[in-house]
Amino acid sequence: MKVVLLAGGIGSRISEESQYRPKPMLEIGGMPILWHIMKEYSHYGFNEFIICAGYKQHMIKEWFADYFLHTSDVTFDFTQGNKVIVHNQKTEPWKVTVVDTGLYTMTGGRIKRIQKYVGNEPFFMTYGDGVCDVNIQQLLEYHKSQKKIATLTAVKVEQRFGVLQIEDGTVKAFREKAKMDGDPINAGYMVLEPQIFDYLSNDSTIFEKEPLERLAQNNELASYMHTGFWQCMDTKKEHEQLEKMWMDGTAPWKSWD
Repeated sequence: MKVVLLAGGIGSRISEESQYRPKPMLEIGGMPILWHIMKEYSHYGFNEFIICAGYKQHMIKEWFADYFLHTSDVTFDFTQGNKVIVHNQKTEPWKVTVVDTGLYTMTGGRIKRIQKYVGNEPFFMTYGDGVCDVNIQQLLEYHKSQKKIATLTAVKVEQRFGVLQIEDGTVKAFREKAKMDGDPINAGYMVLEPQIFDYLSNDSTIFEKEPLERLAQNNELASYMHTGFWQCMDTKKEHEQLEKMWMDGTAPWKSWD
């Protein structure tokens, strides 16, 4: 199964850092958060990725083009016609397709644009700015058991987002957050059947609005409740918290490395 990563937004809420590079390329422990997310999927045997890029998309392409330089010792021998020697090359068995899905395209539009790369098969999808310790294999098995078009991972956190109404493992509705709300939120880490593309119209489609709301109304949206660690990186403070966890050796997702 392929893994689709949304990595094209401008990241305005963390603009003090994202003005220089895409938010998914902000580093934790010297590696982009995008890499950390990919390592989790790779840990469970999923190594084919489709990255929906947009804002400063060339930086994502350039990083992967030079990936072996980031992870290996390299000798540049200018006495032999600028010969490059890579020592002990360390790269994962990844196949990565980086797609320019447009600068201002909304999330649903980005997914729609990569339909030809996914094909007529189920796929994973998540956001390029959140790390967790979700068991991807269990998530997939749960999705298969529910027999619905889409499954999202739900978590309970201090509320800053819209919340989900869940009954018997199925998302029934979306609503705006309330103060001190304890309801679960959509954490991404989704499994989607190819029928999802029928819910996506054009570049202006916001995946989290009309498509997910329609899926919920049609009883086609399951929720996988995750009680472990999940943290998005929306602000500089959150970035610093994730960096500290990594450096302290307390990062729950660090076991993937």
